[in-house]
Amino acid sequence: MKKFILSLLFVGTMLSTASAQSTITHDGSARLLNSYRAYIGSDDLYNSKGERLTQPWQIIRQDRANYHAYRRRDRGDQGDNFFSDPANRQRLEAMLASGAITDAAANDIVRGNVWIRVEIYGRGSIGEWVDVHVEE
Repeated sequence: MKKFILSLLFVGTMLSTASAQSTITHDGSARLLNSYRAYIGSDDLYNSKGERLTQPWQIIRQDRANYHAYRRRDRGDQGDNFFSDPANRQRLEAMLASGAITDAAANDIVRGNVWIRVEIYGRGSIGEWVDVHVEE
């Protein structure tokens, strides 16, 4: 019975967290925290185990890990303050789900060899969403 109650509490917590994330609104009180430009090269398309990444958020996250943690940078990559924190990189999937990226941009990122601009929005030092654009 105790395990059942703990399971219900866990599920309830997860649902309320998911619900809170899905109700983020772009109401104007958030501001641009940081932005950067990066090249998505071949090193960014694979995780540290050598597995091919298939989602744009995974590739952008790997690009930032390569930049900040592993010092594997493509020529012209810009730094950012926000994703230097591993916890912020971990939140990238949820932030992109709350932000904006076109299907064409997502496909270009998964293919690689493309320049992107990432804009990070939030309140204070808390990032809430990212908008991702492919550049020429």
